[in-house]
Amino acid sequence: MQKQIQNKEAGYAPKFKKEAIEDFKTACLSREASLLGRREVLGGKAKFGIFGDGKEVAQVAMARAFKNGDFRSGYYRDQTFVFAAGLGTVEQFFSQLYADVANDPFSAGRQMNAHFATPLVDESGQWLPQTTTKNISADISPTAGQMARALGLAAASKQYRARLKADKNLTESFANFSQKGNEVSFCTIGDASTSEGVFWETINAAGVTQVPLAVFVWDDGYGISVPIKYQTTKSSISAALSGMQSDDNTGQGIEIRRVKAWDYADLRRVFADGIEDCRANHAPYLFHVQEVTQPQGHSTSGSHERYKSAERLLWEKEQDGIVKMRQWLLSENILTEAEATEIESEAKKEVKAAARRALDKFNAPIAARKAELLAFVDALLSQNIAAQNIAALTDFRKEAAALHNPTNRDILRLARLILRAVRSESAQIVADLQNWLQDQMAKADYDYTSHLYSENEFAAAAVTEIKPNFNTENTEYKNGFEILNNYFDQLFETHPEVVAFGEDVGQIGDVNQGFAGLQAKHGETRIFDAGIREWTIIGQAIGMAMRGLRPIAEIQYLDYLIYALSPLSDDLATIRYRSAGIQQAPAIIRTRGHRLEGIWHSGSPIGMMLHSLRGICLLVPRDMTRAVGFYNTMLRSNDPAIIIECLNGYRLKEQLPTNLLDFTVPVGVVECLQTGSDVTLVTYGSCVRVAQEAAADLEKLGISVEIIDCQSLLPFDIAKDIAKSLAKTNRLVVLDEDVPSGGAAYILDKVINEQKGYFSLDAQPLLITAKAVRPAYGSDADYIIKPSTEDVVEQVYALMHEARPADFAPIYR
Repeated sequence: MQKQIQNKEAGYAPKFKKEAIEDFKTACLSREASLLGRREVLGGKAKFGIFGDGKEVAQVAMARAFKNGDFRSGYYRDQTFVFAAGLGTVEQFFSQLYADVANDPFSAGRQMNAHFATPLVDESGQWLPQTTTKNISADISPTAGQMARALGLAAASKQYRARLKADKNLTESFANFSQKGNEVSFCTIGDASTSEGVFWETINAAGVTQVPLAVFVWDDGYGISVPIKYQTTKSSISAALSGMQSDDNTGQGIEIRRVKAWDYADLRRVFADGIEDCRANHAPYLFHVQEVTQPQGHSTSGSHERYKSAERLLWEKEQDGIVKMRQWLLSENILTEAEATEIESEAKKEVKAAARRALDKFNAPIAARKAELLAFVDALLSQNIAAQNIAALTDFRKEAAALHNPTNRDILRLARLILRAVRSESAQIVADLQNWLQDQMAKADYDYTSHLYSENEFAAAAVTEIKPNFNTENTEYKNGFEILNNYFDQLFETHPEVVAFGEDVGQIGDVNQGFAGLQAKHGETRIFDAGIREWTIIGQAIGMAMRGLRPIAEIQYLDYLIYALSPLSDDLATIRYRSAGIQQAPAIIRTRGHRLEGIWHSGSPIGMMLHSLRGICLLVPRDMTRAVGFYNTMLRSNDPAIIIECLNGYRLKEQLPTNLLDFTVPVGVVECLQTGSDVTLVTYGSCVRVAQEAAADLEKLGISVEIIDCQSLLPFDIAKDIAKSLAKTNRLVVLDEDVPSGGAAYILDKVINEQKGYFSLDAQPLLITAKAVRPAYGSDADYIIKPSTEDVVEQVYALMHEARPADFAPIYR
């Protein structure tokens, strides 16, 4: 291809001429889709639009280098690439613009337009082959958020290449996910978004690890209205990154190439050569695509005429990629003027027809529901009903009949208003309308709330519990970290798809020795260190998990999870939901938390996690044996999870199970550790030991405490066992070392509201939490700031004093 493009004297090969014409057609088609899409939004047929006009020529060239097995991790301006790669049609593009749940194949109406995805799993949760398809990981809007996942997709290729080279027996096991690690991760990003920290973190990580990551930076000179001189040092991301240019002496760094967005021939050459090197040698690349235009501005919510000068606007018109490509095609005698005009005319017609088909498909079922609702109203009006109801129904009918291109919301709202108006009527048609509305609401609810977690046999909550077995004749107790170490050793011996990485995980075996000695035994490829870069550690886990590996990615302390909150919340927690179940990333995030010392080594930011990580299982085992059970459960599941090990449990003795690889701890199931009759005490993690110590002291004072270990916070107590306990004790105590209104408030809402526990209460629920400050370093801080045994004893005793003052004299008078 390089010779075909460069050697003009020899002329262009017929294939290249054909490809150039095809690419010009795709570019024109995409431009017309952008223009019509904007008009559809401004005309009220769609809510919001963001388009990729100006990038068409560069993206058709990029698509030529995109092969089966490759992955794209992109942002919301890559429509031309998707059309050119054959991964989406113009009609589907408009179906997504109209938020058509039934006909948006990328997200089922859950994402804004130009957010693409391809199926990675089937309806039963089984992986689809990835090596025979071109793949797109579900897009996200947060600027540069796609970078970390792109690193993980590339890291999977490196893993597969190394593993297949070392062990030919793995070829069949990995056949659906990789062909000798030859897959490239394509990542696209706007130039302004390169100002985000995760961009730099990802580029640095790629340069260090040498993975096949190809980053395409579309540089149009602005970040919405902010010019590049305020965005990037030297006003050039490639100049700013020049110090990271690959160095033959170190074997690290990235390759940097600069291209013009309008130069089709050079784009084809540079992309083809660069991707070939990236694929063969796992050399990371950054393609700085300069002189990009943006004919319609940032989005339909604003106009670029407000911030671009007249000179800039004229330059963009003259320098437009499609205009320049057209000129080039004519100059090279690949097309005639008439042929180019015909292509442009056909593109307009095709786009209009596709948009009309998409809109008709969107409107047809809504029109049918409108007709059904009108039929109900007419049937009600034929009944012998009250005069005031007849008047109301007549008005509602006029309103419904007048609706032009209504939405489902319009239909559902009117149905609810009608039922409210005729609530006193007893006619059968009222019950029929109510049933119809319930069916419609249930469908709409599923359309927009399903697939938060797996809904097939691989759901974490569906994994069958298997109890741990213990040798009763030769009881063996080990430190908590040794339980984990024994388990991980056996796990890596038998599960080739599992990898583990993070800060200090490799050489020293993590800071608490759970992986001690295992890198030397199982290899640096499978158990390895990562730099201090929490965002991309999570990104590596996401990308690897999407490609069939089972990563255990470590964030050293729970407090540090804040650095990784964005990829966890924006990406990992939403992958299944935002793709409507066609993608998954069953990554396991391992961390440790709760009590130790100091502000950043003893936090329990559970409330923050609960409210931002729906879609991830949040598991809080009280000891390392339960942690092992949760690892087993999640490795049988296709849901992602965060497993928080107790910091103060690594040196505590536990009995070693004999079935380490087999036993499971169920997700969403609480465990009653001690029965009681006076108080139900609910807690989790490190607080379990505090609760047990307090319960022993309270028993001496004549108070019987039932202790329930939550074990799993997301999902939470699916069987509602806490409410059953509360029905017996009638008093609820929640013990939590998060700040006030943190995790305890979540538990309270679940038990009192969702489980209807308020019916059983004889007293106000008691929440025993940490103080509203971060834990201090001082030796007494833990005792003062976090709930102590004495705190629990005294507050539960006070609760019983309130109920039976004659039996429980106050401790403090």
